[in-house]
Amino acid sequence: MLDMCTAEATASLLQVEETFSACLARINTLILKPLLQAEPSDQKGKENFKLLLLLNDRFQALCNLTEENYCMLKQKHSSSESFCIQDIYAVWKGDLFLNLYIQYFVTFANYVVVRGFEHATESKSEAWKHHKTVLKQFLTDFTSETSMSLALYTVLHKPIRDHIEHYILLLTKLNEVLKEGPEKDVVTSAIKEYVKLESFVSQVLDEACFTKSLWKSLSYKFTDMLCVPERRLLEDSKNLPISASTNRSDRVLLFDDVLVLIQGNSFQSFDLKLVWVDENCREKLAPGLYRLRIITPEETFFLSAKDPQMKAVWQWKLNQAVRQALNGKRDFPLWGKTGEGTKPPSCRFFTYVFRLEGKFKNTSYEGEWHWGKPHGKGTLKWHDGRNHVGDFKEGLEHGFGICLVPRKSEDRYDCYKCHWYEGKMRGYGICEYGNDMVYKGYFKDNVRQGFGILENFSAEHPFKYSGQWENDKKSGYGVWEDKDRGERYIGTWLDDHKHGQGIVVTQSGVCYQRTFHADKMVGSGILLLEDDSVYEGNFTEDLTFVGKGKLSFANGFILEGTFTNKSGQGLQTHGILNTSNEQLDDRITKVQLGLEEFPVEKRWKGIYDQFLEFIHSGCKEETEESFTGFHIQTSKELRKSQEYLFCQKGTEDVSWKTEDILEELVQHQELESLQSYLEKALKSSLHPLGKLLKALTIAFQATYSGIGANRHLLTMAQEEVKYYAKKIWEFYQGLLHLALEQKGQLPSKSMDEDTSDEKACSVVLPLILPCFYPELFMLYMLYHEREDDLYCQGIVDLSLFPDIKLLEFLDVQKHLWPLKDLTLTTNQRRSLIKDKCFLSATECLQKLITTVDPREKLVILQKTYEEIESTVSRVVEKDYRLPMDDLLPLLMYVVSRAK
Repeated sequence: MLDMCTAEATASLLQVEETFSACLARINTLILKPLLQAEPSDQKGKENFKLLLLLNDRFQALCNLTEENYCMLKQKHSSSESFCIQDIYAVWKGDLFLNLYIQYFVTFANYVVVRGFEHATESKSEAWKHHKTVLKQFLTDFTSETSMSLALYTVLHKPIRDHIEHYILLLTKLNEVLKEGPEKDVVTSAIKEYVKLESFVSQVLDEACFTKSLWKSLSYKFTDMLCVPERRLLEDSKNLPISASTNRSDRVLLFDDVLVLIQGNSFQSFDLKLVWVDENCREKLAPGLYRLRIITPEETFFLSAKDPQMKAVWQWKLNQAVRQALNGKRDFPLWGKTGEGTKPPSCRFFTYVFRLEGKFKNTSYEGEWHWGKPHGKGTLKWHDGRNHVGDFKEGLEHGFGICLVPRKSEDRYDCYKCHWYEGKMRGYGICEYGNDMVYKGYFKDNVRQGFGILENFSAEHPFKYSGQWENDKKSGYGVWEDKDRGERYIGTWLDDHKHGQGIVVTQSGVCYQRTFHADKMVGSGILLLEDDSVYEGNFTEDLTFVGKGKLSFANGFILEGTFTNKSGQGLQTHGILNTSNEQLDDRITKVQLGLEEFPVEKRWKGIYDQFLEFIHSGCKEETEESFTGFHIQTSKELRKSQEYLFCQKGTEDVSWKTEDILEELVQHQELESLQSYLEKALKSSLHPLGKLLKALTIAFQATYSGIGANRHLLTMAQEEVKYYAKKIWEFYQGLLHLALEQKGQLPSKSMDEDTSDEKACSVVLPLILPCFYPELFMLYMLYHEREDDLYCQGIVDLSLFPDIKLLEFLDVQKHLWPLKDLTLTTNQRRSLIKDKCFLSATECLQKLITTVDPREKLVILQKTYEEIESTVSRVVEKDYRLPMDDLLPLLMYVVSRAK
């Protein structure tokens, strides 16, 4: 509690508050109310009048708080109650007092800057003329022999400033009589804040007068464009000499929000939020000059001082002004200790519209900046509707980004979800064109380059191309599927045309190999017909024989001669028919295409090159997606809007960060451990090896699934899968080599090619084969179709036999027959019963049709054998190991019954 001395200090505070409250009331009645009655009619006057209204609101808030404080003190003083710190609003509610005083003086300073008092005293309204005489008498109490505007300026701030000083003096006296403790600490803290407030008010008014003087000295052209109530002049090169680059400007003005360079009748302004000050200029300086480099989004220039002290002052003021502009508020006090020594951050977030000529002219950029350039994440918007969202580096698109480009003739967009490098598309990307086409593949310098898949989903002409691109055109090895025509082209391309050797597979089963030149067939070729006939020679696009050729029939006959096809007369030939060979020739019916024309090492080179480049680049985490492609779980994710900066990742239990991958590779070099590791890696859609396998699987399916399932491509497919295993092993070796190098270990001696191929076949091939089973199985079935037909017919014939007849026919020894399983019903003969013997083995074998994995099929065969042996052991009533002479006929029986 406060003692008697404290009560005296409080009484003094009460007297001060009473006097101040009365003063504010007089100012309100004699000055503000008349000023508010004289509303101007001109535009400039109206803008100033709005400021005056706001100033009046701030003033009334001060009056109310002062009155409330006075009433509280008076009530306590007149009562017998003891005083405490909570009774002094100026202390207990110090933050509220400070905020109201700051708001008032900031608004007052704004009014001063726009010369509000000068304009107000020049008013010609009747209300103002009526009060002018009374005001003059009142204002003489504050000033004498001065202008009316200066008197108004003085009376509206001096009493309030004096009152702040009274607070400081009274609180200081109060603090002197308080004992050490929490109450004294509270008062001490309040004194410090009011001292800061006093400094703040002084600086605010000095800045306002400094800024007003500037506007008076400049022409109307400059003031109309630059004069803003809230803007303050912080420094002027006329007062603190500095020049901006030789012959660039006559005057440099530093405001609290912009830096202005004036030259003649023009000026340039730079938003401080996008100004960077670099004091470490490395350029060669003229003798006697000390430079600061000023960096802005589109321009860089120098401020030159003649001595280091001048440079240091400008550098400090510039940095503090930029920092405060970025914070959105001034320091308190304005140039107090809180601002000293702190530089503005070099990384910022801001919106800017580029004006000068260049790539981004008239473009709006919103995002992160670093030293005057877009750097980090951001969004670019062009006037023509283009929109780029993504990563930037040193002013250019760099990293992952999504770009929308409007199509000129349609109300649609092309959407690029790509990786960028120094402003251009480079690496893996996905483009959804507005014409219903989608490209997934690699780019370089803004064009499709390397491996890529282009698919047209429109109903008019649906197609799909999977293969190599050069300079935005199909060039190199690729596969084209024409869904309208029901055919697939497998071969080489040049400048968007079929060019070189090519294989065409049709939905009807016809397959041919020809040489192409700019989409046209040239020279002779080989045509494989659905009836197993083979034609070698020239033929047209509609597969009509023309010119010299040889037709080999499936039955072994050969027709060799000249073929013609005249309108209305059908196919005619002049030649020799050789009927000496009447046997089916597998070399004809099962001829394999593409082996010499498309060496396996030249297929899908675009896929291997990217993964090889990734390893050579050091497997950097930030470039992994660019080289190896996105991890896309579903096709729906390709349609995500540009709000998503990154394609969503799948949820996998195992983390496959590059550094973790390289670390684990070193730990899993033993064969058993390696196989387990590779199995996990190849199944993962995040591991580079898993991504490589996924890309190869897509390429394989594009070639051999659906229309491409043709028996004449079996060997080509087999070679390809073996080569996949070899390349995956090579890439594994490359990753391991890099991992060991990074750990400072010497890689083991590289194995020769034969050993490497052996490892690829023994370790990798069994792991990747399941990915290609569906296509390979179909090719095997088509290749062995004739044999399978004969086999199936044999099964059908055997299935007609009753059980006993079939066992007898297959020469199964009678003591092995499970006759007890042949249960008879009324009027049923044992010799006619079917499908009762070895029933468990038959049902087991039938499970083959539900499995795809060859390893699972082998397990089923083993279980079938066990079921046969179990049944025989039951029949002979002892454990019985079947010799091959007994097993083979029994197995044939079970196979025929399983159908």
